[in-house]
Amino acid sequence: MPSFKNNQRGTWYCKFYYTDWTGAKKQKKKEGFATKRESQEWERNFLNSCRIDCDITFENFCEKYMAHCKARLKPTTYENKMYTIRDKVLPYFRHMKLKDIKPSTLRTWQDSLITHEKGYTETYLKTINNQMSAILNFAVKNDYIPHNPMHKCGSMGKKHAEGLQFWTLDEFKQFFESVKDKPMSEAIFNLMFYSGIREGELLALTLKDFNFEKNTVDINKSYVRFDGKDLIQTPKTPKSKRVITLPIQTMEIIKNYAGKLYSYRPTDRLFTCTKSYLSHEMIRGCRLSGVKKIRVHDIRHSHASLLIELGFQPLLVSERLGHENIETTLQTYSHLYPNKQQEVADKLSEIA
Repeated sequence: MPSFKNNQRGTWYCKFYYTDWTGAKKQKKKEGFATKRESQEWERNFLNSCRIDCDITFENFCEKYMAHCKARLKPTTYENKMYTIRDKVLPYFRHMKLKDIKPSTLRTWQDSLITHEKGYTETYLKTINNQMSAILNFAVKNDYIPHNPMHKCGSMGKKHAEGLQFWTLDEFKQFFESVKDKPMSEAIFNLMFYSGIREGELLALTLKDFNFEKNTVDINKSYVRFDGKDLIQTPKTPKSKRVITLPIQTMEIIKNYAGKLYSYRPTDRLFTCTKSYLSHEMIRGCRLSGVKKIRVHDIRHSHASLLIELGFQPLLVSERLGHENIETTLQTYSHLYPNKQQEVADKLSEIA
């Protein structure tokens, strides 16, 4: 392990050959060491690192990736990612060397999930695929592999479900009459339908977030129950922070509900229930009213479809829902917008 002295600078450097993960022989030179021993130690550590990285298993690399994610993600986001990787990715690739994962290997893995007896939804398959691709992108960025083999094998699943479930205004009104017997449910479902806010955003609200003079609600946080504790986090994305204008009737319902709360402080959570309560009330209201059963999250889709039916443009819908960009709104709800092709043809005919 020879080292050399730069007589002009009075420092030492090492220059040697090594084999990278592809098997290619390359030369490495590192300068600027104060002593010969430091130069030799750096070369020894570099060669050891190359040997480890060349043969690193997918499981060991995932540990590095998850440590990176844990320091940067919200606890709930991290847990969801870890669950998906642990149950849907690691069982297949655990003992493989990272460098041996090829497009053909990934296609076989995708096929096993697509044809799985549990029948995973298209959106869930897309989520699993994205997690694997994120791991391989991280490997590329950190020089473990030269490119992401996922790019050659293609994706699986779909980002959005085939058809959105939502209520019409009449269906919501019918449902609403069935849950008005409980003040909390009355306030919650009226607010969700006429604002389009997410469940976590709803459950984080305080009375202080409402402006009863301007008839608005300030969405600036999100609630989640994690590891047996109530957590108040930042909203899903930066654009999720927004101020939403509400109907006067909704503001009156909120005001009446808050006025009946005992020993309530304006900075306390306004709705001290859980997501399971919302689901149970949805089931109860659907059973009593006879309207079709949808998910709690589908009330958000119902709000969006109502805005579109009323003629509001995608940009306004996007801002109201707190989407990160208008493309998300268009991809999710474009099929609800009326086809304007004939209108375009008619206008062009007038000026032709």
